[in-house]
Formats: sequence, C-alpha cells, structure tokens
Amino acid sequence: MSNIDKYETRKKMVYDFMCDDMYVPMKIKELCIVLGVKKEDRPQLEQILLDLQAEGRITLSKRGKYSKSEIKKTVGVFTAHQRGFGFVTVEGEPDDIFIPAEYVNGAMHMDTVEITISPVTTGRRKEGKIVSIIERGMKQVVCTYEASDNFGFAVPDNTRFGTDIFIPKERSKGAMSGHKVVVEITSYGKKGKKPEGKVVEIIGHIDDPGTDILSIVKAYDLPVDFSEKIMHQVQNVAKDVTPADMAGRMDLRDWMMVTIDGEDAKDLDDAVSLYMDGDNYVLGVHIADVSNYVQEHSALDVEALKRGTSVYLVDRVIPMLPRELSNGICSLNEGCDRLALSCIMTINKKGEVIDHKIAETVIKTNRRMTYTNVKKILADKDAAVIEEYKELVPMFEKMAELAAILRKKRMKRGSIDFDFPETKVVLDEDGHPIDIKPYDRNVATKLIEDFMLIANETVAEDYFWQEIPFVYRTHDKPDSEKIAKLSTFINNFGYTLHIGADEVHPKELQKLLMKVDGTDEESLISRLTLRSMKQARYTTACTGHFGLAANYYCHFTSPIRRYPDLQIHRIIKENIRGRMNDNRREHYESILDAVAKQASETERRAEEAERETVKLKKCEYMSNHIGECFEGVISGVTEWGFFVELPNTVEGLVRVTDLTDDFYEFYEDTYELAGTATNKRYKLGQKIKVVVDSTDKIMRTIDFKPAE
Repeated sequence: MSNIDKYETRKKMVYDFMCDDMYVPMKIKELCIVLGVKKEDRPQLEQILLDLQAEGRITLSKRGKYSKSEIKKTVGVFTAHQRGFGFVTVEGEPDDIFIPAEYVNGAMHMDTVEITISPVTTGRRKEGKIVSIIERGMKQVVCTYEASDNFGFAVPDNTRFGTDIFIPKERSKGAMSGHKVVVEITSYGKKGKKPEGKVVEIIGHIDDPGTDILSIVKAYDLPVDFSEKIMHQVQNVAKDVTPADMAGRMDLRDWMMVTIDGEDAKDLDDAVSLYMDGDNYVLGVHIADVSNYVQEHSALDVEALKRGTSVYLVDRVIPMLPRELSNGICSLNEGCDRLALSCIMTINKKGEVIDHKIAETVIKTNRRMTYTNVKKILADKDAAVIEEYKELVPMFEKMAELAAILRKKRMKRGSIDFDFPETKVVLDEDGHPIDIKPYDRNVATKLIEDFMLIANETVAEDYFWQEIPFVYRTHDKPDSEKIAKLSTFINNFGYTLHIGADEVHPKELQKLLMKVDGTDEESLISRLTLRSMKQARYTTACTGHFGLAANYYCHFTSPIRRYPDLQIHRIIKENIRGRMNDNRREHYESILDAVAKQASETERRAEEAERETVKLKKCEYMSNHIGECFEGVISGVTEWGFFVELPNTVEGLVRVTDLTDDFYEFYEDTYELAGTATNKRYKLGQKIKVVVDSTDKIMRTIDFKPAE
C-alpha cells in the first residue's frame, strides 16, 4: 500500500470514528490516546484533522474539541449541461450551485434535488453534491424515434437530457424511424442502464411541415387547445356592446382616436388619442376592457392564468384567450363600439404628468393604423398616405412631438435603451423560411412604446400611493459583482463605469451604451451589459424598474395577451366602483403573490420557446445556403473561434480549427485572435466574408468558414 493510500485509509478511519453515535467531542491529545497514535505519527494526525476541517467534514470548537460537521442539506432545481455537470437553483441563493459531473448522482434536467454545499470551492461559485432526488422534473420528453427489430430508441431533442431512452416495441405506438414523438418516462435508469419509456403521442414525421415547431410547443408544454367548456363560455359572451354595457361609463366615442399596430395584428388591445389643452397635451391610452368578459374564477380565467401570456412563435400565435374573444369583442376594431379602461393624462411641455384620470369608458376608433403608414406620414412625408389620413395628420404630428418630449425626459433620468435588432422570419405555406430580416423599430413603434410606458408608470404610481394590493413590473438593481466584472472588462476598450457605494446608477449604463454606439465593440459590450443585469419580473412589492430608471412601473396595456394586465384591470375597476373593502383587499393579498410568480414563470417559458423557434428557422434557412458567401461582422471572439453576425441577424461560428493558414492565439484583454507567424488578426467589429459550412437543427447551431 502506498503512502497516499495509507494516509487516505487513516483519514477515513478518523472520520468514521467521529461519525460513530457513541463519539463525544475530543481534543487532539484525547484522540491520540483513544486511537493509539504514536508520538512520531502525531503530525500526520494533525494534518488529517486540518484536511477534514478544510473539506468541511469536521469542526473545531473554541475549546479545541473536534466533532463531525452537521451537514446542512438544501433543496433546489437541477439544470443539467450536456457535458455531464450541472447547476442547482436554490431559492434565496444569489447564484446557482455548481454540481461537478461525478456528484450528479443520476439526477436529470429539471429534477428537484437535495444537495449538500461544499465549504471548499475550486472556482468562483459554490459547489455541491446531489444526495437525493426528491421529484423528477421531466415526466415527458420530445424525441426523434429510431426503430430497431424488436425495440426502439428515442433521442431527446433537449440535449440536456443527456441519454437516449429505450422503448420496448409493444410500447412504441407504431412509431417509425424519423417520427417526432412524445415519450413518457417509465423508468429513469440506473448506472449502466438506459432510461425506459413509452410513446404517448406521435407528433409527425421530422420532414412534415410544422412538425419541427410543434415539437418545441410540446417540449415546453405550451397549452394549445381550449376545452369545450371554455369554448362554450366564449360562445355565450356578447357579440356587441349593448346600452346596458355602457351604463355608468365615460362615453368617448366622439374622441378622435386610432389603433397603431403591425400589418398582421388581429388582437388590437390599445388605442391612443391626443388633443391640446392650451400648452398641455391630453394623451388618452385606451385599453380593451377584457375583464368585463373574463370573470374571476371562471374556467376561462383559470385557463388564462395557467397560460399566463400569449406565445408568439415564428409560424403561429398560441393565444392566452380564445381568438373569438381576443380578435372579436375584445379587439378595438375600427368603427366598432368597444368597452375600455382609459388612462387619460394631462402632460406639460416638460413631459410631466400634471393630472390624470383612470376611467371605465366606451370608445370607437376612427382608423386602424399600421406602423408602416404612420412612419410614412411622420418620417417619409408620403403625400399619398398623408392625403388618405389627412384628418388625422395634425394629431399624429402632435403625438410625435409629445413622444419626443417623453423619451427625452426618460433618457435624462437614465433609462437604458437596448436597440438589439429583433428577427422577423418570413415563411412559405409549408412553414419553410424564405427570408430572414431585422424588425424595423421606427418612429411609429417608438411612439406607441413611449405612450404605453407613460401609462404604465402613471397607473403604477397611482396605485402605489393608494396602498392597494397590486401587481408591479419590477427590475432589480444588478449584482455589484457582475457590474464590477463588466467595469473591468470595458476598461480593456478604454471605457469606465462610475460605481457608487457598491451600486451603479442606470444613467451610467445608459452613458456606456451611448459611447459604444456605432463602434466595433458595440454588439459585444451591449450584450454583456444586458447579461450583467437581472431579469425583470412581476412582484407585489413596488421596488422600481432599474432599466427604465422608474420608481413605479406595472403592465397595464395588454390584457388580451398578458395575465398581470388583466389582473390589475380587475383591481382598478373594483377600486373605481368603490368596492375595494377589507374583504377584497384580503382576497387580493392572498392571491397576488402566486399570480405574480405564475406570470413570471410563464413569461420565461414563452420567451425561451420563441427564441428556440427563431434559432431553428435560422438554421433551416442557412441550410439552404450551404457553400454560399456572405459578408458579416465579427460579434464575439473566444479561444475556440469567433462569431460572425450577418445583416439579417443570423449568427454563426468560425472555429479556430478552420483557420488553417496559421496558428492563432486568443488575446483576452483585446478580444482578438492573432496568427503567431503572420500576425493576421480577427477582432470585434471587423468586417469579414464567410462561407456557410454546416448547420445543426438539433443543436440549433450554424458554422461558417472564412471565405478568403
């Protein structure tokens, strides 16, 4: 036996001795006597005790006595990585706990697990060990089926699942190779044995139109169809607004107002109006009164809360409410009487809201405008469009004036505006992508954004000071550690951040984004700035919105597609009607935390599903352009290669192994790769021609090679 093995054996013996139920805490002298340690072996015992302390397995009391540590167990949710390791998210812990591959202990992605946290870490974050699996997270998995003679294998789409699933032939539901299937896991497997499952649904063949997106819908467990009970409820909802519906409401049908949306929008949930009162602007933001048709606790309401939000995938919308409602009586269609909840604000030339009224109203929009046409009126000065909407043009011009004032005021206080291009994917009838382009954020989209923001702020501030239970949209300050890292990183490019007493003001990040605007490093620094910030969420406490530099903020303007908006509409209406008594306050206090949590979780799920469908279609689009040459810009550099972003927002990786003309070294401080012999450099912001080399629809990745 080697000395190392002897040492480890003795260490185990000492630790086992302390774990014995009969053990009482002892000093080193007493341990020497009981364990029969010779005088010359005492230094080794001292070393063993030091090692066990460092590993957190034993503790030393103030009186010099050694005893076994009471290991604290913590429960969290495991996020697996395809390389075997993972992370556990624990409520109350600021960072996830890293779990090395050897300590995963059979846990799978999304399992609820019990862990012990090690007092010793090898990296920057805490490390832990999974000791037991409390509940399996993934009961069903979307897979591609591979048939064999007497059995089949299902290969999970989610690479985090980490292993194929064995399917006995009699439980395959007749699936054939290439079918996309939903597999229910019947056994999670042991070491050396694969998990087993049964096919519960065949989605379609991998090559069938729409199967790819439907697989993502199933993978994220997005509810698609509405039950018969709900559809029956919808049929009973009124088709027209009656005089009885209008009773007691402010009648604004003679006000000039419009909806401004995208060309293909069907659910028009906000209309805007504007007139002048002396030097002041009177802005009306009129929102569809969805809560009039979706009663609390009805089947429709329960389903809407379960969905939390509408999901906008590349080829379909999965609505929060049935289309008969969202595109019908709740949609503020041109020339139709509609019930609304209006926030009417009087705003001075400085952009200050000096008076406001939130009221139940009945409205009738004059025109259904598109962003494109409003842009043609305001920016392009298109004579034909101006003539077509001539009675509305003066109002649009005043709207543009007010939007500019509101934006300037918001920027002055430090609001951060990330101008990342969103992606629009154009599909043919079979769902194949025929074009990919960046979404246009123009004068009209910004105008609506500015008006919705001011309405959301006004409503939130009003209800905060009334001290009524409410759902706010909050965005916490970033962690000081992440901001310190960002600050260190941007120093490499000659930028600085002024960090106050352990925190940063949004104004500082806004100034940074303005400084990098138009520079080579803009894309990278903007992304890193975004990543250093926390995610916005729904809460019942009003702690402000860091990104908007706003003290009060909520979501009031989209009740057709977001549950929090629908929820606060109910609260606002009860308050307006004078029914917000102690019972109702208690009722809302008891439910709103759960509503906020559900809304935040379903929003994350929707965002991830939306992102996955876009990535998938980008891969499919580029797979039709293999071997073609494109010009792009280097958007990120790492030691294993660099990312190139094309003008259509597609991003791909050029691997360092494909740079065959030289040996390239990565310089972290300047974010560039440099050839050791030629000194040829690849750095951020550099224009480069690339050839599409390959795509991987499962991993959703695109690989480029340099064209030169």
